[in-house]
Amino acid sequence: MSYTLGIDIGTYETKGVIADHQGRIVAQASTAHKMIVPRPGWAEHRADEDWWQDFVKVCKAMLAPGKIDPADISAVACSAIGPCMLPVDKDGAPLMNAVLYGVDGRAAREVEDLTRDIGEDALLKRCGNALTSQSVGPKILWLKRNRPEVFAKTDKIFTSTSYLVHRLTGQSVIDHYTAANFAPLYDVERLNWCQDLAPDIIETARLPRLLWSGEIAGQITSQAAAETGLAKGTPVTTGTIDAAAEALSVGLTAPGDMMMMYGSTIFIILHTDKRTSDARLWYAPWLFEGEHAAMAGLATSGTLTHWFRDQLAADLEPQNAFALLAAEAETSPPGANGLLMLPYFSGERTPIHDPAAKGAVFGLNLTHTRGDMYRALIEAIAYGTRHVTETFAQTGQAPARVLAVGGGTKNATWLQATSDITGLDQIVCQQTIGASYGDAFLAALAIGAVQRADIARWNPASKTIRAQPHPVYDKQYALFRRLYEQTRDIAKELDAGV
Repeated sequence: MSYTLGIDIGTYETKGVIADHQGRIVAQASTAHKMIVPRPGWAEHRADEDWWQDFVKVCKAMLAPGKIDPADISAVACSAIGPCMLPVDKDGAPLMNAVLYGVDGRAAREVEDLTRDIGEDALLKRCGNALTSQSVGPKILWLKRNRPEVFAKTDKIFTSTSYLVHRLTGQSVIDHYTAANFAPLYDVERLNWCQDLAPDIIETARLPRLLWSGEIAGQITSQAAAETGLAKGTPVTTGTIDAAAEALSVGLTAPGDMMMMYGSTIFIILHTDKRTSDARLWYAPWLFEGEHAAMAGLATSGTLTHWFRDQLAADLEPQNAFALLAAEAETSPPGANGLLMLPYFSGERTPIHDPAAKGAVFGLNLTHTRGDMYRALIEAIAYGTRHVTETFAQTGQAPARVLAVGGGTKNATWLQATSDITGLDQIVCQQTIGASYGDAFLAALAIGAVQRADIARWNPASKTIRAQPHPVYDKQYALFRRLYEQTRDIAKELDAGV
């Protein structure tokens, strides 16, 4: 037998899958880790402990004696949260904790400075994106300004997947899809690094080599084989960001396909037939040369449900808490008995790009229950999702079909509220494992064991969530938008210490 192995590092969990070339899963494993929040607006991981050691643990669990012979693994692909900013030394050793994706807003000043100096029009033309908390370029500039001693020792800037591939193969590489998030250091016209827009950030020689996600980046080294249990010489792909691997896992293959990922954040990818340019959204070349994607993402979604469980449902058994909270939410009607929330607990990414935005619970009275509050939380995430899907429609890019994936798809209340509030039907496939399954498929693609269209056979549709619009949602969505606008200045004053 011949198999492929996929491992994905998420914000809170690492998952692994081994699948045969027909898509049948023969082994799975997972392990948890935490997101470090050293101060409000910051978010970090420890690259060795949270990424590499998790990778090793999950890999060994799937290759335990008597399960799978490592020699039968024909290729490996990995994905991870992104885009992240991790400075490493000449040996590839981390010099500090990794700065995470758009949930980390520490580089707000650098975003403002670079946008002013370069100009938004030039950024959109050359990079395809405005600078936001999702952009890695400003975070590198933050590093240079605020940690000069670390910057001086930095040989390369890795993202999460780059670090994993380097530990596996010794190669310093990054995929084009991830690299597009390194604005203003990536030129979407030339599909290459560029330094002329911001020559003072970093030399492009200190950035990884660019490859496409399905290309083979290298082979498992002797050291990596000893640590992981994989066979020396096993091919490893370039890999990509977790959301892109999730999209691949459910069959995002043609223009008009939209993936809606229910994870630590809601992340949306729309396969497009041309390059888009809108400051409210993100653009990147898709995983395969000549294809395009437009993206959007909320800052807190699954992260917010974890916060609610930990802070307001400590009386519930952790392993059953989410199911019990969902049941409580079902006792509350659409509109949560007049309760309204803003889900901006880590600022917000698309489409408002406001790192100073704040979470809020508005309309509380003495009749409200925890079920009302949890339903209001779910609906708040869905209102934020509607704001995004409306933005796609305003740019002429309404989806032809929506493919839902991720752990949140197990929450029927959340799924249904999202369809009802956005007005979009959602297709749920048989396998909702997500990125690690997409990685296994990507590895099979890289060695020619499957074709792109085979994902429909690997992971066929299981059910469709039909939108059932409710008048209260239109009313409360309008209030949701107004509540943000009317509290935006207060939020900024809170950040300023006023």
